Amino acid sequence: MRVPFIRTSFAAALVLTATATAAVTAGAQSAGAQTCQFLAPVGGDGTTNIVTKTISPGAVLPFSRPNWNTDFYVTAPYSTYKFFFTANSSVSATYPVEGFLKFTDGTAFQVINEPSFAPPTGTGRQWGPFPTYPGKVVSQVNFRIGASADQAATGFTYRISVQGCN
Repeated sequence: MRVPFIRTSFAAALVLTATATAAVTAGAQSAGAQTCQFLAPVGGDGTTNIVTKTISPGAVLPFSRPNWNTDFYVTAPYSTYKFFFTANSSVSATYPVEGFLKFTDGTAFQVINEPSFAPPTGTGRQWGPFPTYPGKVVSQVNFRIGASADQAATGFTYRISVQGCN
């Protein structure tokens, strides 16, 4: 099931809201520390909130699906979300990284769009914090990492996690 994306005017409003929220949050953080919680992955076994995956090729069989998507449950309201990535293995290739906030009304908003990501082994990356949109309730956060056109990335292993913060 594809999640419909938010219209451009909504996206522009979100960018303006994100900028204003970031300014307010930066000032507020100096007054008090931000509290963050790791989100549980959908389909996880409950022992860890860090997901380790290997980039697979696209669907090779008629009924198979690539493992590019990883969703995380949002079980409490948070004001911002952070995405974390660590490269586990070395492959000289690039691959796309995308991140989405999924809302309870069935819409989603893309917060990460890096079409050519290629980190060295053992290095990490944080994206965010990304604010929520007023009037929207986030139900899941999605990380999408795939081989896309560069099949040399197939076999690359990585770790990902997401935090919700207030």
